[in-house]
Amino acid sequence: MASEEEIKKRLQQRMQAQMMGNQGQMQEQAQQQQMEEMLRTVMSQILDRKAQERLSNLKLVKPELAMQLGMYLAQLFQSGQLKERITDEQLVIILRKLTEKRETKIRRK
Repeated sequence: MASEEEIKKRLQQRMQAQMMGNQGQMQEQAQQQQMEEMLRTVMSQILDRKAQERLSNLKLVKPELAMQLGMYLAQLFQSGQLKERITDEQLVIILRKLTEKRETKIRRK
């Protein structure tokens, strides 16, 4: 049987491990929030008002796609490929390109 001291030691080790795990989660959340804030700032610079509204609506429905679109636009912005603000129509075209499924045709001989 384990003595009281051994049990206390194990409990203390578990608590320390949990605290370390919580700190890692908190750091990840802080990094994600910082990244989202940077994306919001970039999007406000490169999207016109209607395009920003469309992106906000997209975030509610498909957050993964909105994040993918945001990252793509941020890369274009950082590389200097965007010369003017993106309109709603342009954003729709970009969205279509990102979401189009590629057809694979198998030909039999």
